[in-house]
Amino acid sequence: MVSSISPWLKKAHVGDIHTIAISHGEGRFVASDEILEQMMQNGQIATQYVDLEGNPTYDIRYNPNGSIQAIEGITSPDGRIFGKMGHSERSGDYVFKNVPGEKDQRIFEAGVEYFL
Repeated sequence: MVSSISPWLKKAHVGDIHTIAISHGEGRFVASDEILEQMMQNGQIATQYVDLEGNPTYDIRYNPNGSIQAIEGITSPDGRIFGKMGHSERSGDYVFKNVPGEKDQRIFEAGVEYFL
């Protein structure tokens, strides 16, 4: 269901798992079945909340706001606009280092390369 056709995701691959900081409890992704189907066909579903095994989930420990289909991020039809719930900018050697997992999705590096 997810796609990495967006230029923002050229340094990531479908199936990669990242531990991204979240600081939201309100708001969630919602859409009608028709819109979801259209977005899936267009490859606009970019990222999802997943459990420790990489399965999309409604489990509040991993999908804290109950987003439909565990959707965390979407793109515009052409992929150039990427909107997401998690805070990918909160990565670095000394940022929440007590939390295991790969934190750098490399979306900013990919975006800079594309838009230059």
